Amino acid sequence: QVQLVESGGGVVQAGGSLRLSCAASGLTFTRYSMGWFRQAPGKEREFVAGISWSTGSISLADSVKGRFTISTNNAKNTVYLQMNSLKLEDTAVYYCAVRDYGGASYIPREYRYWGQGTQVTVSS
Repeated sequence: QVQLVESGGGVVQAGGSLRLSCAASGLTFTRYSMGWFRQAPGKEREFVAGISWSTGSISLADSVKGRFTISTNNAKNTVYLQMNSLKLEDTAVYYCAVRDYGGASYIPREYRYWGQGTQVTVSS
């Protein structure tokens, strides 16, 4: 059974930092790609960052380049999203997801498994 568990969300002031974690189980991790998405109230779910477990290839949305980074700890089967210089518009529920073929994708429907989400709120 595939399970993704996110943690690390919370409330932070603008300009601050948070690190999200996504612990995965039930997968052969080297065959998959992982993505982070976010969804704000009234908006569609959008791609934030992605990484291929096998190649390490990374993709970042333009809105977070220079501020967010994605990384993995293969020994812990965990993917991280380090978020720096947070802005009010980063407020959303953040989800991690697994794509079981190819590299990271910007398209949510191409991901097969999803975590429950973790709330990130950036305050002024």
